[in-house]
Amino acid sequence: MSTLTIILNVLAPPVSVFMKRGVHNDFAISILLTLLFFIPGIIHAFYITRQKNRVL
Repeated sequence: MSTLTIILNVLAPPVSVFMKRGVHNDFAISILLTLLFFIPGIIHAFYITRQKNRVL
């Protein structure tokens, strides 16, 4: 995980999820979690960016 990814995970979680997965369900979940509860949005972003690439 790069330093840029870690910084984006903390400051703008949906942006880091978008960079990893694009516009997908995970991106929508990240936006929702970040808007409602910021800390779960950060946790979700770290979870998504740490995963290996998976077939969508």
